[in-house]
Amino acid sequence: MSRKYKFLNPEGLYFVSFATVNWVDVFTREEYFDIVVESLDFGRKSKGLEIFAWCIMTNHVHLLMRCLQDPPEIVLGKFKEYTSRALVQAITDNPLESRKSWLIEMFQNAAAKTSNVSSLQFWQHHNQPIEVWSNHIIDQKIDYIHENPVVAGFVQEPWHWRYSSAIDYCGGKGVLEIDYIE
Repeated sequence: MSRKYKFLNPEGLYFVSFATVNWVDVFTREEYFDIVVESLDFGRKSKGLEIFAWCIMTNHVHLLMRCLQDPPEIVLGKFKEYTSRALVQAITDNPLESRKSWLIEMFQNAAAKTSNVSSLQFWQHHNQPIEVWSNHIIDQKIDYIHENPVVAGFVQEPWHWRYSSAIDYCGGKGVLEIDYIE
């Protein structure tokens, strides 16, 4: 992995993106989105995670974030580990999940291709962190995060996507409290 995709500054402000294995569209049900939102909220309240912008798409997550306590790779690693288990359990337990067997098979196949995962792999390993420091780049990343659902054709306006901080930047209140850059 190149140096540009590592957390070099533990106190830095980072744009990160991480996806499900094989870009599988898992986030199609409210309960799956909610697991990620609740875990991000836990990180904010208990782990020193600052979230300045965020968006959960059907198969990936974007964050503009900073970690105040532990190194960002540790915080994101624990987040991904917890959400992976919780999401697989939610999929397994959901009697309405018509793709259950297929999803589990995808997670098993992904795990079989890596040496550090024993049975199921939900998230791809990398986070593609990019440190941002100028106001111009910060604004660019926030716009990119919020425009994702529009570009994908899910909504007409960024603030219509429930699982994003776009509404917070328009004077509303989203499902996840965010931090603001001063």
